[in-house]
Amino acid sequence: MKIAVVIARVLLGLIFLIFGLNNFFQFIPGQMPPGDGAVMSGIMFKHGWVAFHGVLYLIAAVLLLVGRYVPVGLTILGPFLVNILLFHLTLMPGIGPGLFATALELFLIWAYWPAFRNIFTAKMDVPATEVSQ
Repeated sequence: MKIAVVIARVLLGLIFLIFGLNNFFQFIPGQMPPGDGAVMSGIMFKHGWVAFHGVLYLIAAVLLLVGRYVPVGLTILGPFLVNILLFHLTLMPGIGPGLFATALELFLIWAYWPAFRNIFTAKMDVPATEVSQ
């Protein structure tokens, strides 16, 4: 099990490291998606969202690859994976890589579940000494 977690963590980290660096250096040639996908991509490039995404991809990738603060890295990547899936479901076909990355993410969330358990608590009692006045 430990080996599968390390493999999934490194694979997901490498995926986002490569695509995060590609946002800055464009070493993977690409073309604009057709239709509305091109409009959305153009807006993201024009207003700097691609660079912002690239920075967050790199932060999450480094956390995953180093193996420290992995739940933080997974939390950063969660919304991006939702956006990747929705983009490919609605604007541009080719959902396979997004599904693969999402499967890795879900497996890692399951493996690191103790770190995520408390965010699904409906009401949490906070000791009075921890509440700032």
